[in-house]
Amino acid sequence: MLRKMGEAVARVARKVNETVESGSDTLDLAECKLVSFPIGIYKVLRNVTDQIHLITLANNELKSLTSKFMTTFCQLQELHLEGNFLHSLPNEVSTLQHLKAIDLSRNQFHDFPEQLTTLPALETISLEENEIVDVPVEKLAAMPALRSINLRFNPLGQKALWTIGFVASQLPGHHPEP
Repeated sequence: MLRKMGEAVARVARKVNETVESGSDTLDLAECKLVSFPIGIYKVLRNVTDQIHLITLANNELKSLTSKFMTTFCQLQELHLEGNFLHSLPNEVSTLQHLKAIDLSRNQFHDFPEQLTTLPALETISLEENEIVDVPVEKLAAMPALRSINLRFNPLGQKALWTIGFVASQLPGHHPEP
Protein backbone atom coordinates (compact mmCIF):
# COMPACT_ATOMS: atom_id res chain seq x y z
CA MET A 1 0.00 0.00 0.00
CA LEU A 2 2.81 2.43 0.84
CA ARG A 3 4.38 1.67 -2.51
CA LYS A 4 1.16 2.60 -4.35
CA MET A 5 0.90 5.82 -2.33
CA GLY A 6 4.50 6.64 -3.18
CA GLU A 7 3.80 6.04 -6.87
CA ALA A 8 0.76 8.33 -6.71
CA VAL A 9 2.78 11.10 -5.03
CA ALA A 10 5.54 10.71 -7.62
CA ARG A 11 2.97 10.92 -10.44
CA VAL A 12 1.53 14.16 -9.03
CA ALA A 13 5.00 15.67 -8.58
CA ARG A 14 5.97 14.70 -12.13
CA LYS A 15 2.81 16.24 -13.62
CA VAL A 16 3.20 19.46 -11.63
CA ASN A 17 6.86 19.78 -12.62
CA GLU A 18 5.96 19.21 -16.29
CA THR A 19 3.48 22.09 -16.08
CA VAL A 20 6.03 24.43 -14.50
CA GLU A 21 8.95 23.48 -16.76
CA SER A 22 6.99 23.59 -20.01
CA GLY A 23 5.14 26.80 -19.16
CA SER A 24 1.93 24.97 -20.05
CA ASP A 25 -1.45 26.54 -19.37
CA THR A 26 -2.77 23.10 -18.34
CA LEU A 27 -2.47 21.19 -15.07
CA ASP A 28 -3.61 17.60 -15.51
CA LEU A 29 -3.92 15.68 -12.25
CA ALA A 30 -6.57 13.24 -13.45
CA GLU A 31 -6.55 9.74 -12.00
CA CYS A 32 -3.95 10.50 -9.31
CA LYS A 33 -5.96 9.08 -6.38
CA LEU A 34 -6.17 12.54 -4.78
CA VAL A 35 -8.48 12.91 -1.79
CA SER A 36 -7.69 16.63 -1.56
CA PHE A 37 -5.73 19.17 -3.58
CA PRO A 38 -2.14 18.95 -2.26
CA ILE A 39 -1.15 22.13 -0.39
CA GLY A 40 2.44 21.87 -1.62
CA ILE A 41 1.28 22.40 -5.19
CA TYR A 42 0.37 26.01 -4.39
CA LYS A 43 4.02 26.74 -3.56
CA VAL A 44 5.41 24.94 -6.60
CA LEU A 45 3.00 26.73 -8.94
CA ARG A 46 3.04 30.15 -7.24
CA ASN A 47 4.83 31.83 -10.16
CA VAL A 48 2.61 30.34 -12.86
CA THR A 49 -0.91 30.25 -11.39
CA ASP A 50 -2.05 33.17 -13.56
CA GLN A 51 -0.96 31.25 -16.67
CA ILE A 52 -2.98 28.13 -15.87
CA HIS A 53 -6.24 28.14 -17.79
CA LEU A 54 -7.24 24.48 -17.60
CA ILE A 55 -7.14 22.13 -14.63
CA THR A 56 -8.18 18.50 -14.77
CA LEU A 57 -8.79 16.73 -11.48
CA ALA A 58 -11.06 14.09 -13.00
CA ASN A 59 -11.45 10.60 -11.61
CA ASN A 60 -9.85 11.17 -8.24
CA GLU A 61 -11.41 10.81 -4.79
CA LEU A 62 -11.99 14.49 -4.00
CA LYS A 63 -14.75 15.21 -1.50
CA SER A 64 -14.31 18.98 -1.53
CA LEU A 65 -12.28 21.86 -2.89
CA THR A 66 -11.06 24.71 -0.72
CA SER A 67 -11.67 28.40 -1.18
CA LYS A 68 -7.89 28.74 -1.61
CA PHE A 69 -8.06 26.56 -4.73
CA MET A 70 -10.66 28.85 -6.29
CA THR A 71 -8.90 32.10 -5.41
CA THR A 72 -5.44 30.83 -6.40
CA PHE A 73 -6.45 29.74 -9.90
CA CYS A 74 -8.64 32.75 -10.65
CA GLN A 75 -7.66 32.80 -14.36
CA LEU A 76 -9.13 29.36 -15.02
CA GLN A 77 -11.16 28.97 -18.18
CA GLU A 78 -11.85 25.25 -17.90
CA LEU A 79 -12.22 23.01 -14.85
CA HIS A 80 -12.71 19.24 -15.05
CA LEU A 81 -13.85 17.67 -11.80
CA GLU A 82 -15.85 14.73 -13.12
CA GLY A 83 -15.69 11.37 -11.38
CA ASN A 84 -15.08 12.51 -7.80
CA PHE A 85 -17.15 12.60 -4.60
CA LEU A 86 -17.99 16.31 -4.60
CA HIS A 87 -21.35 17.40 -3.23
CA SER A 88 -20.84 21.18 -3.15
CA LEU A 89 -18.52 23.95 -4.30
CA PRO A 90 -17.06 26.70 -2.12
CA ASN A 91 -18.66 30.13 -2.50
CA GLU A 92 -15.34 31.37 -3.86
CA VAL A 93 -16.08 29.60 -7.15
CA SER A 94 -17.67 32.97 -7.96
CA THR A 95 -14.12 34.41 -8.26
CA LEU A 96 -13.58 32.36 -11.45
CA GLN A 97 -14.76 35.19 -13.68
CA HIS A 98 -13.02 33.77 -16.78
CA LEU A 99 -14.37 30.22 -16.42
CA LYS A 100 -15.99 29.05 -19.67
CA ALA A 101 -16.55 25.35 -18.95
CA ILE A 102 -16.97 23.18 -15.87
CA ASP A 103 -17.53 19.44 -15.75
CA LEU A 104 -18.97 18.13 -12.50
CA SER A 105 -20.37 14.89 -13.94
CA ARG A 106 -20.39 11.72 -11.87
CA ASN A 107 -20.15 13.38 -8.46
CA GLN A 108 -22.60 13.50 -5.55
CA PHE A 109 -24.42 16.81 -6.01
CA HIS A 110 -27.96 16.80 -4.64
CA ASP A 111 -28.39 20.54 -5.17
CA PHE A 112 -27.48 22.52 -8.25
CA PRO A 113 -24.38 24.62 -7.38
CA GLU A 114 -26.06 28.01 -7.79
CA GLN A 115 -22.76 29.90 -7.48
CA LEU A 116 -22.16 28.87 -11.10
CA THR A 117 -25.02 31.11 -12.23
CA THR A 118 -22.98 34.18 -11.20
CA LEU A 119 -20.12 33.45 -13.61
CA PRO A 120 -20.37 35.82 -16.58
CA ALA A 121 -18.18 33.84 -19.02
CA LEU A 122 -19.55 30.37 -18.25
CA GLU A 123 -20.68 28.70 -21.49
CA THR A 124 -20.84 25.01 -20.60
CA ILE A 125 -21.99 23.23 -17.43
CA SER A 126 -22.02 19.46 -17.14
CA LEU A 127 -23.65 17.87 -14.10
CA GLU A 128 -24.50 14.53 -15.69
CA GLU A 129 -25.00 11.57 -13.34
CA ASN A 130 -25.52 13.36 -10.04
CA GLU A 131 -28.56 13.38 -7.75
CA ILE A 132 -29.97 16.80 -8.66
CA VAL A 133 -33.76 17.06 -8.41
CA ASP A 134 -34.28 20.74 -9.22
CA VAL A 135 -32.45 23.58 -10.95
CA PRO A 136 -32.60 27.40 -10.70
CA VAL A 137 -34.13 27.80 -14.16
CA GLU A 138 -34.56 31.58 -13.98
CA LYS A 139 -30.94 32.08 -12.97
CA LEU A 140 -29.73 29.78 -15.74
CA ALA A 141 -31.84 31.64 -18.28
CA ALA A 142 -30.22 34.91 -17.19
CA MET A 143 -26.65 33.67 -17.71
CA PRO A 144 -25.28 35.77 -20.59
CA ALA A 145 -22.78 33.29 -22.04
CA LEU A 146 -24.45 29.94 -21.29
CA ARG A 147 -24.58 27.75 -24.40
CA SER A 148 -24.90 24.23 -23.01
CA ILE A 149 -26.03 22.49 -19.85
CA ASN A 150 -25.93 18.73 -19.37
CA LEU A 151 -28.15 17.35 -16.63
CA ARG A 152 -28.69 13.86 -18.04
CA PHE A 153 -29.19 11.01 -15.61
CA ASN A 154 -30.33 13.16 -12.69
CA PRO A 155 -33.65 12.49 -10.92
CA LEU A 156 -35.23 15.72 -12.19
CA GLY A 157 -39.00 16.07 -12.02
CA GLN A 158 -41.13 16.45 -15.18
CA LYS A 159 -41.74 20.17 -14.58
CA ALA A 160 -38.01 20.83 -14.20
CA LEU A 161 -37.27 18.83 -17.36
CA TRP A 162 -39.86 20.74 -19.38
CA THR A 163 -38.65 24.11 -18.10
CA ILE A 164 -35.01 23.24 -18.75
CA GLY A 165 -35.92 22.16 -22.28
CA PHE A 166 -37.63 25.48 -22.88
CA VAL A 167 -34.69 27.47 -21.49
CA ALA A 168 -32.26 25.40 -23.59
CA SER A 169 -34.27 26.21 -26.71
CA GLN A 170 -33.70 29.90 -25.99
CA LEU A 171 -29.91 29.62 -25.70
CA PRO A 172 -27.86 31.19 -28.48
CA GLY A 173 -26.75 28.64 -31.02
CA HIS A 174 -29.64 26.25 -30.28
CA HIS A 175 -30.86 24.56 -33.42
CA PRO A 176 -34.19 22.80 -32.95
CA GLU A 177 -34.43 19.31 -34.38
CA PRO A 178 -36.75 19.00 -37.42
